[in-house]
Amino acid sequence: MATPIKRIEKDLFLKILYDEQLPIIFLRNRTEYVLWVEKPAKDEICLLSDRPIPGLKPRRKMNLMFEYLERIITFSLEIDTIRDNHITAKTPEFMYKNLGRSHSRVVTPPDLQIQFTFRGDRYSLSFPKITNYEPEEITGFMKNLNPQDLNGLIEQLAVWIHSFASGYKLVMFKDVKPSTAEERLIAETGKSIFLPSTLGALPETDPHPKKRLVTGDMLKRYLESTGVGKQYLDEAAARFIRSKFDAGIFSDAWIPIIFQEYVIGYIHLWVSKEGLPPLNYEIIDTLYQFTRILAFSLKIKGYLKNEPFTGNVIDISASGLLFAYPNSDFTTALQPDSELSVKLSTPKRTANATAQIIRRYNDKTTYYFGCRFLDMAPEDIHFLFEFIYGKPFTDADAYFLAGHV
Repeated sequence: MATPIKRIEKDLFLKILYDEQLPIIFLRNRTEYVLWVEKPAKDEICLLSDRPIPGLKPRRKMNLMFEYLERIITFSLEIDTIRDNHITAKTPEFMYKNLGRSHSRVVTPPDLQIQFTFRGDRYSLSFPKITNYEPEEITGFMKNLNPQDLNGLIEQLAVWIHSFASGYKLVMFKDVKPSTAEERLIAETGKSIFLPSTLGALPETDPHPKKRLVTGDMLKRYLESTGVGKQYLDEAAARFIRSKFDAGIFSDAWIPIIFQEYVIGYIHLWVSKEGLPPLNYEIIDTLYQFTRILAFSLKIKGYLKNEPFTGNVIDISASGLLFAYPNSDFTTALQPDSELSVKLSTPKRTANATAQIIRRYNDKTTYYFGCRFLDMAPEDIHFLFEFIYGKPFTDADAYFLAGHV
């Protein structure tokens, strides 16, 4: 297991690297380069490579290792300058010992494609995403509905809606992307558009404790994002609602169908027949509950299939990898001990593994996830090792990796 080296010992190793001119190994694109420390390292370390390293640029990271008294020491640098075979960087903050040579991390080869897929009940889907989502319990008579019977659910929905509305549509965003103003509003906010009367206006504030409704300000922000000038927002918002009345709709509602943080579709219902009472808050609440049952039914019927996602894989070893993903609600599901299915594709073959998140950390914009490979077939271990290191897989490597993969 990797053990951090204390500062005093680290400074001693930096001195030994220069005094004894120990070779430092850098692996890139399955090629091994040798570097030496050119002068005593204080705040800066200066390295000389045995030959030019193609593709290396300032601000790129280098994972380096050297051997001293039969121990492998590793450390990382971020390049400040590079000229010919000369490289400068700030002295490493950390060094690590007690690693095997085969465990060293390398920059991901460009012809290695890596995809991740959630395991269990967490999903990655190509539907519109909302930034804030709080799961809610299903209550009332909805508990008596059978999510196993998807067709039956939809038939029940139609019968119920036709008892008080002129018509309705059930639309999924799987094959049709949001295009109308209403579709974009509910896809971006995850909230319902509710107009008891199309001679009125959207609410100024959302009276529901869970804040489920699109307000007048939300509509104006959307209109502004489409290019409407601020001085025309009130007029444009009023025209948006009045157009519904002019089209013969007296009461209107659009309720999103939400699964985890994804808006997977919506239910649109309306009243266009004179004499029918307008839609009310009780109807909206009931439909909101129904969409939760419907989303669950779509999941268990296989309509929602977990899709692979790609993180920015920073480096990889024969026993694990480090990848980055922008800070978002998506990253909240990536916790230590979580497991992901990993597909590692090369031009010649594909390897599969389970990756367990061992550690995570973040900066202002990005989360980083250190993963350990689990359940990788021996032939895949063998292939991955030779692919990323560009050297034969030996019995000694197999012995070492047996405790890590």
